[in-house]
Amino acid sequence: MSKKKPLPIQSLYKPCLTKDFKFSSTRALEPLEGILGQNRAQEAVQFAISMADAGYNIYAIGRNGLGKRTMIMRFLEKKRSEAVASDWCYVNNFDDVRSPKVLRLPAGLGMPLKKDLEQLLVRLQKGIPQAFDNESYYERAEQIKNELSQKQEKSLSRIANAAKKQQISLTVTTPGGYRLVATDGEKPYSAETFAELPEARQQEFEDAINKLEKKLRTVLRRLSQWEQEYADKQQALNEEIALAVSQHLIDNLKKKYREHLEVVEHLEHIQADLLKNVEIFLDDGEEQAALAAATMDNKLPRRYQVNVMVHHDANGNAPIVVEDNPNYFNLFGAVENVTYKGTVFTDFTLIRPGALHRANGGYLLMDAVKVLEQPFVWDAIKRTLRSGNVTMNALEKEITLSGTISLEPEPMPLEVKIVLFGDRDTYLLLQQYDPDFGELFKVTADFESEISRTPETQMHYARFITSLVREKGLMPCDRYAVMRILEHSARVAEDQNRLSLHAADIANLLRESNYWANEAKAKMIHSEHVDKALRSAEYRSSRIRDQVFDSIRDGTTLISTIGEKVGQINALSVLSTGDHEFGVPSRVTATTHYGDGEVIDIERDVKLAGAIHSKGMMILSAYLASIFGKNGPIRISASIAFEQSYSEVDGDSASMAEFCAIISSISDAPIKQNIAITGSMNQFGDSQPVGGVNEKIEGFFETCCIKGLSGEQGVIIPASNEHNLMLNKRVLDACKEKKFFIYSVRNVGEALEILTGLRVGQPNEKGTYSRNTLFGMVQQKLKQLKMAERRH
Repeated sequence: MSKKKPLPIQSLYKPCLTKDFKFSSTRALEPLEGILGQNRAQEAVQFAISMADAGYNIYAIGRNGLGKRTMIMRFLEKKRSEAVASDWCYVNNFDDVRSPKVLRLPAGLGMPLKKDLEQLLVRLQKGIPQAFDNESYYERAEQIKNELSQKQEKSLSRIANAAKKQQISLTVTTPGGYRLVATDGEKPYSAETFAELPEARQQEFEDAINKLEKKLRTVLRRLSQWEQEYADKQQALNEEIALAVSQHLIDNLKKKYREHLEVVEHLEHIQADLLKNVEIFLDDGEEQAALAAATMDNKLPRRYQVNVMVHHDANGNAPIVVEDNPNYFNLFGAVENVTYKGTVFTDFTLIRPGALHRANGGYLLMDAVKVLEQPFVWDAIKRTLRSGNVTMNALEKEITLSGTISLEPEPMPLEVKIVLFGDRDTYLLLQQYDPDFGELFKVTADFESEISRTPETQMHYARFITSLVREKGLMPCDRYAVMRILEHSARVAEDQNRLSLHAADIANLLRESNYWANEAKAKMIHSEHVDKALRSAEYRSSRIRDQVFDSIRDGTTLISTIGEKVGQINALSVLSTGDHEFGVPSRVTATTHYGDGEVIDIERDVKLAGAIHSKGMMILSAYLASIFGKNGPIRISASIAFEQSYSEVDGDSASMAEFCAIISSISDAPIKQNIAITGSMNQFGDSQPVGGVNEKIEGFFETCCIKGLSGEQGVIIPASNEHNLMLNKRVLDACKEKKFFIYSVRNVGEALEILTGLRVGQPNEKGTYSRNTLFGMVQQKLKQLKMAERRH
């Protein structure tokens, strides 16, 4: 009989000790300033931010809910004052309107410049028309025009007089067009009457007209020159008037921005362009008003405005931008357009910034998977980081070889640290398949999912809970509530000596505990409110679990929890419904017969077994052969099956149970059905730890309660799983009352002794076991089969 004792109650759960929590409630605690247990990740982030060289961007690894974004945001908030951001603007390029120029200004200067120029344009819109609408301007313009008219009339009258003396008339055909015609006194000859003249007279007229036409052409060339001179004088007059109105205004702005050479240079370009295009301020403005309405902009002349792409406060702290939807437009911006009178219109004022523009000089945070899901975005990000400039290309140019004619803004210099959040699988895929990834994201911030459980870390955790309570505006927690949350955290970590760092889970638990405290009209969150929140969350997500146990209750699923059976054992597994995991027992059966030593895995043969399960079966077969097949082949074959299992089975946590079932079948030694087992084994028969041990134990306990708790039931687990035990209160109470037992084993032999009540035995020098041991019974059965083989 096995004398293996069950685990003591103190091994099944590690409670928090009151002496380690010397505060009455979270009111007495200071919130945790930093992030709990992420020293490695914090050092990586600090290193990347401190490195000014290109390529030191960050990939933050960890599953969702660990607080990666919160930690990095808090860290960047402290560091942002050490960097200096700039304002970025696009202005008109008067030399090439298709290539707007970019202006880099000190933080806080972009919007004042925009307003100053708008105010300048408002004054010019009033001042220039007034300057042109007065008697002085009209007199000077009329004088210039009269000078031209007098010259024209004087020159043409000379030709006309000379022609008249020769009986030739100078007539005006079209504006600017003149014709010389022979006349009979005052009346021009018609074609018929001219033909009736003597040929000599006709020749005289033609010769005279030819000479006069030469003189007329010379005069007309002079007239053209005089008209150009008139236009130049008129333009000079207009420029003089416009300069008189605008110069002092623009000079004041140049003086104000004299320390910023780019702004002064742009103001000079505005002054020069304004003098050439003063008519912009003299038109009725209907087109300008229509465009302003279409673009929801002001009615000021667009070519002189400033498009402020990015602006900051005067303190110039580095921007922190979180882009939750990193599509092409949101990241790189776009050049918008409007339709005006059936024509697509755009200009530099319709350039819209993206997240990269807004994050320039600071930090851009994005989800890696979302970035990779968007077409063309990843390649564009890599190009941008390599070039160090944000180039605003239309997406249609990425998709096709051609696109609509649009602006090509000057690239904006980029200084940004990008932080990508993602899981390890995505990180490994990028490392393997993208050779540029390692060069552009040189720093990995690897976030821990757990932290060691010590009195010191427990107090840090309590302060972390305090910070969550205050941040979320929740009721304070008394120390027993904090202790209960820490115990739950150890349960989530599946380790008595570790605590989960899944901040989202803890925050949700606090919110739900706060709700139940409100329902109870309490003024503080107590441990019973935490328990209520945990029970409520479990109940909401346990419909599938209840259906599974209903099938055990009504006998649909066949499970025995009393008695003994040969070749039949209760193995334990964990089922997941997405947001909830629970353990259930499964009946594993083994049958043996004369054969060649093969262990047939029925699940594998029907393709219902995963690779890990198949590996466990092969290890089991190897261990079986190493014990009983050293001196010759084993003349017995076995078949293993999970009864009533119709879905895929994976994992090796049932390999010890399967081995025990085979040994029972060969030896005819019955297995106790009141004991369930979980655990994998290696090729030497040693037990190996498995996951979900708490759920598995609780699942079998629930089954025993349904079938009838006899007081002799229990579960066998690997000894290496003892530190994972954080069982629920129902199981703990049953163990305290000695109605349920937990055994730990170091090898499969110890498990067999508990399950069969027989000693496994020790081999002698020849490898033979005593007849009254379990393995001896197996050897005797194998010898019988060999003898039968020889007889046949």
